[in-house]
Amino acid sequence: MDKKADKRVDQFIDITGDVCPMTFVRTKLKIESMGPGQVLEVRLKGREPLENVPRSVAEHGHTILSLEPEDPGASADAVHRLMIRKSDT
Repeated sequence: MDKKADKRVDQFIDITGDVCPMTFVRTKLKIESMGPGQVLEVRLKGREPLENVPRSVAEHGHTILSLEPEDPGASADAVHRLMIRKSDT
C-alpha cells in the first residue's frame, strides 16, 4: 500500500477555538460539503471535543482513520489531528 496515498487530505478544518456543540456542528457541515470517500483533517483541542467529535462522526457512519496529538508527548488537552473518511452513503 502506498503510504503517500494514505496521507491524502481533501479538506481541512481547525476547530481549536470552538466549544461543544459547535465543534461537531462545524465538522458535520464540512463533511456534508465533501464527496463520498474524501478525507477531512480536523484540528481540535480539549477533552470534550476530543471525545465527542470522533464519536459523533462515527455514529453518522463515517470512518475515523486516525486521531493523534500534534505533539506525541502532549496531554489529552493538547491539540490533536483527527482524520475522517466520508462514507459512501
